[in-house]
Amino acid sequence: MTLSTVAHDTFVIERTFAVPVTQVFQAWADPILKARWFAGSADALEAGYELDFRVGGHEVNRGGPPGGPVYTYESQFRDIIPEQRIVYTYEMSADENRISVSVATVQFHGQDAMTRLVLTEQGVFLDGHDTVAQREEGTRSLLDSLAALLHGGGS
Repeated sequence: MTLSTVAHDTFVIERTFAVPVTQVFQAWADPILKARWFAGSADALEAGYELDFRVGGHEVNRGGPPGGPVYTYESQFRDIIPEQRIVYTYEMSADENRISVSVATVQFHGQDAMTRLVLTEQGVFLDGHDTVAQREEGTRSLLDSLAALLHGGGS
């Protein structure tokens, strides 16, 4: 018998970008820009990365280390107010095993030519395959990639 466990947790990450809110929001909404910082490169669009940025739309990204496992991110957009907030739910799988289910809210606060982004994630981490610490570290890394893109260093 397999032991089933569930761990609930929440984290909040705040970042300030030295660009206007319109530019930061666009990096979440435009499939080419999002693929560059979220999926590794715009080439991901040819490799199966998908972004349908609208309420009810979805996002899919797959990848992982050579030899596996293959991690799959599948999300659905629940609420979008341009340049103010994005709310989405998503699940992560490793090969065929669901490892977590989350709800995330991204808020955009414009301050002159600056943007303060606040990302809040509430997750359910399943059967010890993932933890809030791992997810927060991965999310911080993604936001580092977003910062590099916004500040001219993205690929």
